[in-house]
Amino acid sequence: MRRFGLRDDQWDRIKDLLPGREGSVGVTAADNRLFIDAVLYRYRTGIPWRDLPERFGDPIHVHRRFSRWAKSGVWLRIFEHLAADADNEYAMIDSTIVRAHQHSAGAQKKPTKTRRSAAPAVD
Repeated sequence: MRRFGLRDDQWDRIKDLLPGREGSVGVTAADNRLFIDAVLYRYRTGIPWRDLPERFGDPIHVHRRFSRWAKSGVWLRIFEHLAADADNEYAMIDSTIVRAHQHSAGAQKKPTKTRRSAAPAVD
């Protein structure tokens, strides 16, 4: 179950940036961590929102909350905060996204078309 979720140290880095935390204006959200885990699960597995496991709650509510956070800039604040103190332990370049020129892969070259000149042929 924790395979796609946040570790405790990761959660500690972002929990104070989220709306609905203890002491902030508005309703206190008891399930911010479960919601973040649901979003991570959805994006890491590539499933549609409607296929979220039941443990995360109603997928419609999860998607609605995700959209509200996106419109209000919550995700942007989280990403900017994490980017400012990046942990590059797992940074790598995946060859599936690095493009090479077609000729670097040994692709067949098109034959060049030559035209005969008007000069007389030399024997």
